[in-house]
Amino acid sequence: MCGIVGAVAQRNVEGILLEGLKRLEYRGYDSAGMAVVTPDGALTHSRAVGKVAALAERLAETPMAGRCGVAHTRWATHGRPTEENAHPHLSGERLAVVHNGIIENHESLRRELVAAGYRFASQTDTEVVAHLIDRHYRQTHDLLSAVQQALARVEGAYALAVVHADEPEVIVGARKGSPLVVGVGIDEAFLGSDPLALLQVTDRFHYLQEGDVVRLADGGRIEIFDASGAAVERAVHTFEHGDGAASKGGYRHFMLKEIHEQPAVIAATLEGRLAEHTALVETFGPQARALFERVRQVHIVACGTSYHAGLVARYWLERYAGVPVQVEVASEYRYRQVVVPEDTLFVTLSQSGETADTLAALRFARERGYLASLAICNVPGSSLVRESDLTLMTQAGPEIGVASTKAFTTQLVALMLLTLALGRTRGLAEALQAELTAALRGLPRLVEQVLALDPEIEALSSAFAEKQHALFLGRGAHFPIALEGALKLKEISYIHAEAYPAGELKHGPLALVDSEMPVISVAPNDELLDKLKSNLQEVRARGGELFVFADEQIGLEEETDVHILRLPHVHDALTPILYTVPLQLLSYHVAVLKGTDVDQPRNLAKSVTVE
Repeated sequence: MCGIVGAVAQRNVEGILLEGLKRLEYRGYDSAGMAVVTPDGALTHSRAVGKVAALAERLAETPMAGRCGVAHTRWATHGRPTEENAHPHLSGERLAVVHNGIIENHESLRRELVAAGYRFASQTDTEVVAHLIDRHYRQTHDLLSAVQQALARVEGAYALAVVHADEPEVIVGARKGSPLVVGVGIDEAFLGSDPLALLQVTDRFHYLQEGDVVRLADGGRIEIFDASGAAVERAVHTFEHGDGAASKGGYRHFMLKEIHEQPAVIAATLEGRLAEHTALVETFGPQARALFERVRQVHIVACGTSYHAGLVARYWLERYAGVPVQVEVASEYRYRQVVVPEDTLFVTLSQSGETADTLAALRFARERGYLASLAICNVPGSSLVRESDLTLMTQAGPEIGVASTKAFTTQLVALMLLTLALGRTRGLAEALQAELTAALRGLPRLVEQVLALDPEIEALSSAFAEKQHALFLGRGAHFPIALEGALKLKEISYIHAEAYPAGELKHGPLALVDSEMPVISVAPNDELLDKLKSNLQEVRARGGELFVFADEQIGLEEETDVHILRLPHVHDALTPILYTVPLQLLSYHVAVLKGTDVDQPRNLAKSVTVE
């Protein structure tokens, strides 16, 4: 969600902080701000509602010079998007805090601080933290100790960075339930909620663990303390993707770039994970084979787009691995009484590995007697990866656009690898393993062929520009793909879209169909095709306009109000992956026509690190 940048450097940090904020714009935000400790020991700050560009304009008028500072992009939770509620939040004129997350006991702390004489200038929960740290600083006169003592009183989730004018070359950071990384420079040190924020100054990072507190000081000194206060060492990791991952590379939007990266990232996700005729079980971890042989049931928990990937996997795992599968939304799963059958594998899906509800579900599941936990994730070093027994990285590279594209298709590829691995340990026929393996190897080439249809898809998009509603249909494993298609259209074009299993049309949704309700259907050449054709005729009979994404081998003909986009034939198990791509492109082009903010749609954030 929100973005944090901090720097203790041998140079003026204003430019570093501002560039870091620009690189975090993809996360979603509504205001931005910065605080810098000046060479003469004063604390200056600036805040602005809206884009980072608004803050940059203010800094151009009134620059801030100093070698230590913090900056932030805010996504409103407590308090409306106003300048008063923007970060950083100050206590007096000497201390500033930036914070991601939610302080759950902020109301009781606020009452206590008001009684102690503190005055509040905002409606945020974060200002409570600023005043609480200041209260302890007045007793300790040591910023690290003050932060540690204040956080002992705080309940909730946070990543934060704190500066104090009395310690002009020090930043103290901390994390609990929200990500924070430490950038290692040459005689310089940096903080960020995401490595992408700091790639202009370093590619070497410490990934802070749950409960860690860090002190950055002049000369690049970095001291890390765990939740008990003990000094600890955290490994330094080199970021695996070049700085170009945070640029558009000639594309109009990050989303379009990431859609077109899918052949390459699918190939990367498969690389080194396939034997000649099957999946390599060992890629899930050294103990995976022994664990997979015991698996009798699978529970998949995720949010948003990742949840749709889990729904697809249910069809695959039950068909090819022969295990019953339960798929749940993480925010619902963690608040109910869960019955865990013996030898159940717990699977989480997340692009960032920091999704708050998914992380909480994993921690909840640890106490429920699961056989093991498996994380399918895109970010090495993320909390989800560190806290799971088994992991499979999706190799999608940084995904900047808020609407997930390449992260989703690589999750599906990873889930097919899981299907093959579990199937292999449970007696899946070798011939079928070889067939699926060969189909996976050919998938990047077929995605390239679908991307070549972009001009045809763009032409179709004009029919949606003035519509207010749309209906997506799919059967079997393509019902989740219809859900994902509807979600994409909603996210970036703001058109109300719903998805249904095609067989459910006559049980209610058919009442919505008329000439103003475009109906989008995915029609692969599988065993449900004839039933789907009947459902499409029901739409035509009610005057609906049909847009059908169909296998090139299907005998469907274009007619008035029936538009067909023919896709290359693919093994029926992999059609959910292939048929996702044209739906992504359709949503993208509709959003462009409507003039919405494609990469940063309103009210949304990329990494949802609060409940």
